[in-house]
Amino acid sequence: MIRSKSREEITRMREACAIAAQVLATLQPLVRPGITTQDLDEAGRDAMKRLGARSACYGYQHNARRYPAHTCISVNEEVVHGIPSFRRILREGDIVSLDIVVEYNGFIGDNAVTVPLAPITPDLERLLRVTREALDVGVRAAQVGHRIGDISHAIQAYVESHGCSVVRDMVGHGVGATMHEPPEIPNFGRRGTGEKIKPGFTLAIEPMVNLGGYRTKTLADGWTVVTADGSPSAHFEHTVLTTDAGPEILTLPPA
Repeated sequence: MIRSKSREEITRMREACAIAAQVLATLQPLVRPGITTQDLDEAGRDAMKRLGARSACYGYQHNARRYPAHTCISVNEEVVHGIPSFRRILREGDIVSLDIVVEYNGFIGDNAVTVPLAPITPDLERLLRVTREALDVGVRAAQVGHRIGDISHAIQAYVESHGCSVVRDMVGHGVGATMHEPPEIPNFGRRGTGEKIKPGFTLAIEPMVNLGGYRTKTLADGWTVVTADGSPSAHFEHTVLTTDAGPEILTLPPA
């Protein structure tokens, strides 16, 4: 069951999400040819420390493996959970997904963006545009009185109408005092399904979109998820608060 946040919890969510957005905004201009994904990770770690937060990813355990980095940085065919490395040097034509999850004062802020290293191909430009717009579509569907499946359906319909596919093995989710709370928010589904949306839900809405097929696989490191067909993938994410006045994005970048 999804629990609405109290006024105090929402205040603390706002603080955590503002920091997550600030860290993401700090990293984006650093994405350039010649830099390594490890360089970006260390910049993210330092930014979190300056803002009094910590990474919610570092040490996170899944299938008896602990995530070894402070950020998730996924390049090209990597969908999510890419592990930063000094061996991964960014080049022109790459697309780089930055996924930043921070913990501050007991609450989580979660957001992501995919950054192009120009020049990129027209197909990659389309992939990034469709994924970014699918996030907007999903956020707009997070209306009080709607159902979780309405978010899922809106994202899927938009993505597939533009010739791309939505990843089915990973989902959006509730977020609060922990990184993953109910509900799961797939990026595909049927209208009118799932729990009814009430005021005070805090949801991580995150389309993961592939230029090719939707199937994925996980690499031997146990974390990095890649497209099964090697096609490029993009990822955009916001943490959203549901209100009677409409969805409010808590991870808007700093003005």
